[in-house]
This record gives sequence, C-alpha cells and structure tokens, in this order.
Amino acid sequence: MRTGLLALTLSATVAPAFAAGNIEAGKALFVSRCASCHSVGPMAASGFGPQLNGLSTRRAGSLKDFEYSAAMKQSGIVWDDKTLAAFIANPGNTVPGTKMRFWGIGNERKVADLIAYLHTFK
Repeated sequence: MRTGLLALTLSATVAPAFAAGNIEAGKALFVSRCASCHSVGPMAASGFGPQLNGLSTRRAGSLKDFEYSAAMKQSGIVWDDKTLAAFIANPGNTVPGTKMRFWGIGNERKVADLIAYLHTFK
C-alpha cells in the first residue's frame, strides 16, 4: 500500500513538471523544425505557414492573412495544449486534408517543450 501511495504521489509531482515543457528546448526545436514555414514574435507574419503568435485559444483556420485548407477551416478545433499536442504529433491524423506537410514529432517531451515555447508568444 505504501509503495502504491508513494508512486502515486511521485507521478502527481512529476507530471506537471513534464507538462510544463522546457522553453529553451522548445525554441531550439522551433528553429530547427518549424521556422522555415512559421514565424513568431513581434514581427511575425504568415508566409508559407501561418504565424503562430497567440495560438493558444485561437480557432483553427481563423487568421485572415493565411489561406488555410478547407479541412482546417472546418475542423472546429480551438487550439489548446491537448489539440496542439495531437496536431504536432501527427498533423494529417488530427486534421485530415490539412495543407501542412510535416511528418510530426512523436516524442511527447519535445512536443511539450515546443508548446511551452509557443506559449511565450501571446
């Protein structure tokens, strides 16, 4: 019983730290895997992909300065950590018909890091 309680306590303590992600690691991942199509920051503008400022709580396919696929516009998704994680891990599975040509990132830690970095751009 004590071992089970200890394991439960430790997992509850570690899970939020994992979920928070590492902003610096997320920045490095963004630069290497995302920045060729997406931008963030004060001068961000949509280009080959939409700019990603304020992505959390934004409705998918809603920026006026980017031409999204019909699938993205009609997805009904409002971005949050859960929907972002699913899309980053497997874009084509999350939004079949998306224009985003990216295999995805299967490592949950890296996905959490990337999301933590994106959260810094409100």
